[in-house]
Amino acid sequence: MDKRAIGVFDSGVGGLTVLREIIEQLPYEDIVYFGDTARIPYGSKSPQTVIKFANQCTKFLLSKNIKTIVIACNTASAIALTNLKDNYDVPIIGVIDPGALGAVTATNNNKIGVIGTSGTIRSDSYQRKIREYNNKAEVVGVPCPLFVQIVEEGWEYSNVAELTAEKYLIELKEHEIDTLVMGCTHYPLLRYILKKVMGDNVKLVNPAYETAKSLKKLLKENNMLNEDYKKPSHEFYVSDAPEKFRRIGGNILKMEIESLEKIDIEKY
Repeated sequence: MDKRAIGVFDSGVGGLTVLREIIEQLPYEDIVYFGDTARIPYGSKSPQTVIKFANQCTKFLLSKNIKTIVIACNTASAIALTNLKDNYDVPIIGVIDPGALGAVTATNNNKIGVIGTSGTIRSDSYQRKIREYNNKAEVVGVPCPLFVQIVEEGWEYSNVAELTAEKYLIELKEHEIDTLVMGCTHYPLLRYILKKVMGDNVKLVNPAYETAKSLKKLLKENNMLNEDYKKPSHEFYVSDAPEKFRRIGGNILKMEIESLEKIDIEKY
């Protein structure tokens, strides 16, 4: 048994969709979450910048004596995961591998769509990983950068969200995909709009759910599960705008965010 906390980081509040699934599947684990709200979005940044940011987030989490790290950000998973695994001793998992496997399991016609930030789609990470699991898959990636801002503003159910989705998703409808990977941690919060625009015949794959499943498997295999069945500790840290994070984050997690602190991430 390992009673140390799980570390989770993201560029903002989107990673809380991953955290929500982790809390659901691993209810007794202590968690330290860092949202890099001062530097969101990662999706429009260069690979070098994303790798730099991901290393700083990792160093901060390691200062909290965590036992494993979840990169709850698709852009950072796509661009920085290999670098982080090469440089740190703790187990580190991203969201792309679990999400790709979930898509391959879900599809019937082998036509899979992936939506994500410009950085995630440009990296071709989901597309490559899906084809590794199923070489017959036809994968179409579409960047949807404005979705992040829509979620950050709390406009998930607005006309703005629906009109934006209709514009972004037209190519995927033309390709007759039957499975859509929500390849950014913000996007599960747009599930209602995505379903409305794509129709009931398209299955939505949530990498957040798949990642929590992979994390649970990793902890079990390494005898790292916390089996001390007590009320867990959840600590939250941000690099900017804590009150906005508290408000939006509380809505995502359906719980009060009590332990929240702003830190200077540039120190790490």
